[in-house]
Amino acid sequence: MGFRRTRRNPNRPRPKLDLRRTLFVLPNLITLGSVFCGFNAIRIVAKETPTETDVYRAAVLLIFAMLFDMMDGRVARMTKTQSAFGLQLDSLADIISFGLAPALLVYKWVLHREPIPGILTAFMFVSCAAIRLARFNVLSSSPSGAPTKPGKYILGLPSPPAAGILISLMVANHGVGGALGAERYTVLLFCVTIALGLLMVSNVRFRSFKELKVNTATLLFVLFTVGSSVFVWQRFKPQFVLVWLLSVYVFIALVETLRVLSRRLRGLDGMDGMDERTSVPPPMPH
Repeated sequence: MGFRRTRRNPNRPRPKLDLRRTLFVLPNLITLGSVFCGFNAIRIVAKETPTETDVYRAAVLLIFAMLFDMMDGRVARMTKTQSAFGLQLDSLADIISFGLAPALLVYKWVLHREPIPGILTAFMFVSCAAIRLARFNVLSSSPSGAPTKPGKYILGLPSPPAAGILISLMVANHGVGGALGAERYTVLLFCVTIALGLLMVSNVRFRSFKELKVNTATLLFVLFTVGSSVFVWQRFKPQFVLVWLLSVYVFIALVETLRVLSRRLRGLDGMDGMDERTSVPPPMPH
């Protein structure tokens, strides 16, 4: 008994492509690209004695993860596909690519020389990144779980720049033939890792650069950034430019925080120009 072929009704409307649902996938695919870079970086150094080249290759992968992390949120805002799902996925991706992966890299690079302190320091960095991301999710979500509009400032050092400083140091180390990984810098790199972890869970406010306006101050800042980067490029090595830029980002936040504390100690009101939509904990019953 054969099957009878059914004919499509020509008057039946064809299903339409939901462009919004299709665009919803795009920023999440970019986020998964960051996860892949973090996973692959872990895979490269997940051996007993990774070489300096292995650490460098893994660090370069995490730089690509940073680029993906910069893109996914912007693509979501451009396509108007921000969602609670995307916010949670982005944080899960960040704990892999900017928490676990850089902690493992810096441990395999330098911290392993002091086994127990090295493990504790690397674990502290991962823990601080997890706490930072959990706090960010709470502050960036409305009661319904939907993401809110970012403010001018964010609370605590974001995990991508924190990881970026460690990553850029590994890239710079490759550029100077392994000099930064020498024994005499071991204690310094321990201190840098601990300081970055503490800054992630601190109450220091960092600029989000979400609402930059074209004015004299912005133009001067751009000129300073470009000019100083060119100087670092020529005076040292191109690999040190990223170290410099991320260090300037942290330095600006620390200076602004000290200025606010100084104004408060002198009894002056206000945040000296800080936006009222700074990411601070909303009133929650607990």
